[in-house]
Amino acid sequence: MPSSRRAFLGAAATLVAAGCSGTPDVLGLRRSVRVAVSWSGTELRAFHSVLEGLGELDYPVEVIPLGDDISTAFGSRSARRPDIVMLPQPGLVPEHVHDLESIPDDLAARGRARLWDELLVVDGTTYGVPFKTAHKSAVWYRPSMLQKVGLEPPRLWSDWLELNRSLSLAGIRPLSLAAGDGWVLTDFLENVLLGASPSTYRALATTAKPKPSEQPQFAAALRLLGTMWSAPGTLAGGVERSLVQQFPDAIVEVFGHRRAAMVLASDFAEPVVRSFAADPADIGMFTFPPISPGAAAPVVVGGDVMVLPRPSTDDAKDLVRRLADPAALDPWIASGGFLADGRTTGYSPELTRLAEQLVAPGTSLQFDLSDRLKRLGDINGLWRVLTDFLVRIGNRGSDVVPGAVESALAELGAVEKVEG
Repeated sequence: MPSSRRAFLGAAATLVAAGCSGTPDVLGLRRSVRVAVSWSGTELRAFHSVLEGLGELDYPVEVIPLGDDISTAFGSRSARRPDIVMLPQPGLVPEHVHDLESIPDDLAARGRARLWDELLVVDGTTYGVPFKTAHKSAVWYRPSMLQKVGLEPPRLWSDWLELNRSLSLAGIRPLSLAAGDGWVLTDFLENVLLGASPSTYRALATTAKPKPSEQPQFAAALRLLGTMWSAPGTLAGGVERSLVQQFPDAIVEVFGHRRAAMVLASDFAEPVVRSFAADPADIGMFTFPPISPGAAAPVVVGGDVMVLPRPSTDDAKDLVRRLADPAALDPWIASGGFLADGRTTGYSPELTRLAEQLVAPGTSLQFDLSDRLKRLGDINGLWRVLTDFLVRIGNRGSDVVPGAVESALAELGAVEKVEG
């Protein structure tokens, strides 16, 4: 099973206790506030630095790394159930409202980007608080590779295709692709679809029973994506390596092994980029370009939200309040790879650009579509369809794309019937 977007940093995590003083109960113990997270490795350590920065608390805090199994945190009524879930798929909130406590009014009233309300507010009641924002339209690259062919980062989709051709002709593999993590493939398609047809993207994200296989604009986005993935010499290591390459490996391929020029990778890749870059000055980043002149640049957004499984406790609500304080996030922001909702200061130059784009006019900004498609967008749905699509077209030339698009639509249609 492909790793979650938050488990990519490796390191098998163990259950850790943090921040622990407090008033004992009748047994001499005070119940921990249990926080379920999907993070591991560097991200998990960064979260502990946030908890440590809160100072002395009146209760212990226990962090439970669940990785891909984060959804199992819902519905449990055992004494070991989590009190707070750091949910990496905000699109699941409406689906799990019956398992969640509403957010206290003082937190619900705090300002946040309007898009969050579509996912976190149900029938006028707020069920989640944004903790971490993910910019999923970022492309990290090595400027020295682009300088070798005398080109700049692309301003349009067509420029990107031309850049890839120029790099390939110069003997440089343009793209490292983490196809072993299906969500990377959906990120690619979502950016193309959002850039080419924002109205179709929006309709699919908000329809109760979406059927992307029946949308001509969705098919057109697949064809556009196919023009990049099918171009011979584009993928570092070819399709074979791409299929087994997970997210951190794709970054190392660019900045460690230096066998590719660029990689589509969110802001949370920053610590890995900086850890493996042979030359700190040879780190660049551009964001997904508009598909056509005059079109808005697509910006696909993800993130982690704090939710309270029922029944909640006063201690859990207190911890959510503390973590929702903007100053509480400073330790993670300082370590890199973290964007906070609405905040544009305190980041590296690269992440500052991403943060500013999230609040700037003139961009087409939407939440991760595969998240909002729920099971249709997951490992047995769109992830698998795009993996098969890559196998059919990767490095094989544009002639194979039309047939592969038809096969992908048929495969996706079969999933839609099962889910419908």
